[in-house]
Parts: sequence; C-alpha cells; structure tokens
Amino acid sequence: MDIKERFLKYISFNTQSDEANLISPSSKGQLDLASYLVEELHSLNIKNAHVDKFGIVYASIDANSDKITDKIGFISHLDTSPDYSGENIKPCFIKDYDGKIITLNKMLNVTLNPEIFETLQNNIHDDLIVTDGTTLLGADDKAGIAIIMTLIEILMTNSNYKHGQISIAFTPDEEIGRGTNNFDRKKFDADYAYTLDGGDIHYIEYENFNAASAIVNIHGKSIHPGVAKNKMINAILVAEEFNDLLPSEMVPAKTDGYQGFNHLHKIQGNCEEAKLEYIIRNHSKTIFNKQKNDFYIAQNILNHKYGYEIIELQIKDDYVNMKEYIEKDPRVLNRITKTYQKLNVNYEFSPIRGGTDGARLSVMGLPTPNLGVGGYNFHGKYEYVSVTQMKKMVEILLELCKEN
Repeated sequence: MDIKERFLKYISFNTQSDEANLISPSSKGQLDLASYLVEELHSLNIKNAHVDKFGIVYASIDANSDKITDKIGFISHLDTSPDYSGENIKPCFIKDYDGKIITLNKMLNVTLNPEIFETLQNNIHDDLIVTDGTTLLGADDKAGIAIIMTLIEILMTNSNYKHGQISIAFTPDEEIGRGTNNFDRKKFDADYAYTLDGGDIHYIEYENFNAASAIVNIHGKSIHPGVAKNKMINAILVAEEFNDLLPSEMVPAKTDGYQGFNHLHKIQGNCEEAKLEYIIRNHSKTIFNKQKNDFYIAQNILNHKYGYEIIELQIKDDYVNMKEYIEKDPRVLNRITKTYQKLNVNYEFSPIRGGTDGARLSVMGLPTPNLGVGGYNFHGKYEYVSVTQMKKMVEILLELCKEN
C-alpha cells in the first residue's frame, strides 16, 4: 500500500474526539482506527504492536545496528478535531497542482483560492488531496500516521537499512487536550521522539504556547420584561461586558508569530444564565500569567459593579512551552537538523501557535519536537494535504533512522 492509499484509508474512519465524553478514547472511531493500525503493524511482522485500554497504540522495532545507540520514537494522534465534521469524507485528488483556484464544491460555491490561502503558492506542481467542501480532511493527523506507517513498511521489508531501536505510538484525543493523559513513558522506551503533527515539512517546531482554558459562568436575574426596570440583570449582556473588559487586540484574528491571544470559542445562555468558554495562549510565561490575571480583574470589576458574585470563573492550565525542556537535550534537534542538511532540504525553526502531544511529553522527560506532515488549513473544509510533501517526509525520517 502506498502512502496515498494509506491516507485515504485512514480518513475513512470518523475519529472526531468528543470533549463531553470523559472516557478514553472519547469516540469509538478512534478505537476502530487503532485496532486497524495494530492489524496492519502485525501484517508488517511487528508482533509487539497493541492497543491499550486507553486507546493508545504502542509498537517498537528492534535495532539492527550496534552503531546507533540512541533510541528514538515517532508519535501521531488518531483523532480529528470536533470543530468540524469528519463524517463521510469525500476527498479529491489533484495531480500536479497548477496554481489556480481549486473548486471544492461547485453547488455550495466553496473554493480554495491561492490569493486567500497563500500556502497554495508553495504547493505548485505538488500532488494534493482536498475536501469536497463539506467536511474536514483529516490530514491532522492521519497524514502523520500514514507517514510513520509507510516508514515502518520500508524498514521492515528492507534489511539493508541499518537503524537503532524505534518506538511508535498513536494517541487518542489530542485535539481535546488529553493525548498524553494515559501515556506510558516507560513502555514507550525512547531517549527522545518526534511528533508528526505539523504543517509544511520545511518547519521544525520546538516552541509552543503556554496554554490554559477559562470557563466564565454568569448568574443573571431573569424578570418578566414588562416589569424588569431596576430588577433584571441580563446574563447575555453581562457576557458582552465581560468580553469587552479583555484586551481587544489580543484575539486570534489580530495576532500571529509569538503573539498570544484569548480566544472565545463557545458562548451559550439566556437572561438568567450564560457561559463563556475561552482558550488562553502565549509563548511568554510572563505575558501568559498577565492574560490569566486579566480574567480575574474582569471578574472583580463586574462582581463589584453588580454587588454579588455574578461572575464565577474557573481557569485551568493545560500545557506549557516545551522549549526549555527540548533545549536540555541537544541530541533531538541536532539529529533532525543534520538529516535535513544531509538531504539538502531547506528548514527553519518556527513557533507552534497551538500545542502538540510533544509539549506534555517533553515535560514528562521525553524531549519531543514537532515535524510537518504537509497538511494545511486544519480543522475545516479548506484543509488539504500535499502528498508530495508526505513522501518527502518519509525520506527524511528514513534518513533520520539510518546508520550514518
């Protein structure tokens, strides 16, 4: 099976994670894909491959060289984002992309325009896979899984490639922040690892946001509007007040690079009760802490204004910037950069405007930077993947594993 066929097979599984379900994995589709991957690994003669009770797939390949002593690992996640439908994906293959507008869905007038999605300009002459404009694609992170599985097939069917010990893991529920909650660091026997969960393969990522989530519950006072004067306190309007007290420029639509943000991603309510859900992100720990404090300041202002605890606030830290942990072990970056240099592939370091399983794994003592898979515009109908870049990443990993 080639990498394109693998990818198309994997995206046929609907593996959207479900934040409301506290069981791991949070959706049956993830377990179905995990079981399929174990069968595929067994067919490649990796008999130790298995899925544990939490839906994590583990496998390892023994070293066939005495010269390579570092034990490395590769990790991708099984789930797709709950933000957009992953049901009944109908992918379309575009060979030798010509740089023009791609019509995803003529009836719905959904297009991929390179003037809007500028990354397409870097994919001219690549073979692409796109959506039909009604679902996400699943390149995040099934492109990563396809790359790793293709690498494994090459190593297992060609004894000429000499390599050290290689560990593999496919994790569930990364998109809802639980990818490593049940990760067995001891079982995943590696000195360092790489997540395959990025975009353009020319970017190596080892800095990510410090991350927190905030839930704001607002307790209003619902009174019949006919007799509401000086009595009603509309929780929906107070929700607007709360959001207006946060820095207006610190939102995703106005930030990039190292700039952090407060992202209001969900709001619900009525006159009596309202609920706001935010994610808080920043590379700088100092600014990150200030952002969280802004929420408490807004809470205090409104509680004081209305004279009772109208705002109930919960802030939970999710993960931290892995940079300081990665830099403690130079081997992990040295190995991948030397590989790019040997293959004459251009690369640059880029900060992640999000997080990966690698952030938590690095804190757990497993330095794990992130590599690209050739996917773009994740979590929506404009998602696409470059099969050309996926194949190139297989070459990069193959060189990374080899005896030098």
